[in-house]
Amino acid sequence: MKGGDGGDVAAAPGGPPPSLDWKFSQVFGERTAGEEVQEADIISAIEFDKSGDHLATGDRGGRVVLFERTDKKEHGGNRRDLEKTDYSISRHPEFRYKTEFQSHEPEFDYLKSLEIEEKINKIRWCQTANGALFLLSTNDKTIKYWKVQEKKIKKVAEISMEPSKATGNGNVYGSTVASTPKPHLANGGYTDKSYTSLGNDLLFPKGGIPSLRLPVVITSNETNLVARCRRVYAHAHDYHINSISNNSDGETFVSADDLRINLWNLEISNQSFNIVDVKPANMEDLTEVITSAEFHPNHCQTLAYSSSKGSIRLIDLRQSALCDKHSKLRQQSIVFLYRFVEQEAPGSRSFFTEIIASVSDIKFGRDGRYILSRDYMTLKLWDINMDSGPVSTFQVHEYLRPKLCDLYENDSIFDKFECCLSGDGQRVATGSYSNLFRVFGRHPGTTESTTLEASKNPMRRQVQTPSRPSRSLSSITRAVRRGGESSSVDANGNSFDFSTKLLHLAWHPTENSIACAAANSLYMYYA
Repeated sequence: MKGGDGGDVAAAPGGPPPSLDWKFSQVFGERTAGEEVQEADIISAIEFDKSGDHLATGDRGGRVVLFERTDKKEHGGNRRDLEKTDYSISRHPEFRYKTEFQSHEPEFDYLKSLEIEEKINKIRWCQTANGALFLLSTNDKTIKYWKVQEKKIKKVAEISMEPSKATGNGNVYGSTVASTPKPHLANGGYTDKSYTSLGNDLLFPKGGIPSLRLPVVITSNETNLVARCRRVYAHAHDYHINSISNNSDGETFVSADDLRINLWNLEISNQSFNIVDVKPANMEDLTEVITSAEFHPNHCQTLAYSSSKGSIRLIDLRQSALCDKHSKLRQQSIVFLYRFVEQEAPGSRSFFTEIIASVSDIKFGRDGRYILSRDYMTLKLWDINMDSGPVSTFQVHEYLRPKLCDLYENDSIFDKFECCLSGDGQRVATGSYSNLFRVFGRHPGTTESTTLEASKNPMRRQVQTPSRPSRSLSSITRAVRRGGESSSVDANGNSFDFSTKLLHLAWHPTENSIACAAANSLYMYYA
């Protein structure tokens, strides 16, 4: 049941879950007041691994930074040992810096006279093996497969001469040649005649050198994290890579650019298989481009990709080797998830309609039943078994509709916001302007719609009046719309800062914890 003041009240059996109370957890790379942010330090990708014990971020400088979870290590052990302790075992995730490495460097394509920046576009974790971490990272043109593991440090234990017994002059030489300073003459000679020189850099003590020993290298107990690039997948995309997604089979992954999707084997870097090609024979006939691609989390043959026209196509790789003939899509039993179109009055369609309908990101739910998509104005939740329209639509930027002309002039209308789902599939989240992000409950009947700011006080910009879901305009689509125009505007009606935008965020796979990027700062929250 719901409280009249919008507070958290236990849900009735079978009803929607109660709203979450979000709290600040951690921040990495926090800026001080007035500190200028370097372009290379701005975070451009965030990704949790499947276990949620590791988090990776990429930035515009081509670096990948890894964080590891610490609360499990500090309170590790079996359940019986945990029950004997006084603290609660249900703590929110806490992370610490693990390591970082330079993934990509700026390049120049001399054939096309094109600069290739080092910015990391996407990061995807792969299956771990033998305690090592594996991940894929990509910039606009090149994908790299990285292995990160702890290696024991090797040290040189002995590089000295073997001690000897008495020599001809009765002196005993230690394990090293004497390193005491020797007085020099003006011409560079030595006053100590016990040393003879065969060269400028080679000195021998009088009576000769005892038997020499080869350097001994030992492995110490100290460890060091080493990142090594195992594969480089290059020269397969003519256009900028916008997404990569690894398959549930653990052996393959896909990479997508504006017009093509390629299938790779992790162990083969010199060839790939083109599975989707939407490039027309005449580029003047081009009407849409690919914006994102994602493998199904459980079915290795199923792939979804979105387009700039607001549609999501779900394809079965077993049906056809190449899915580039739009007229044959139905014959190949390829399921379409068409974008949900509201009933508009005649003449209400504008110049911006197709621009704001472009899908910037798609994510599968953990069970693979639902797909979450993000366009400029809304979040949409799709059921893969129902292609008549989305099952839920969440309004994110409806308050910006009167300002679309201004947003077009300053290019903000082309910003690509990411989206994510909770591990249990009950909530969805996405970013907005002024470093805000929105969390919606997707359960039928819920009014959960929370606005938080990426700061140490996330509820500072929260609007206390919850928005109420509006009724669906069509019973065919069974769409539920939540969030309203007022939910993204502060209580004083102040306009938001469009220069500060929260584009990248990720939800912990098993717990209610969100990591989001605000410029060069990584903020983490829990509920």
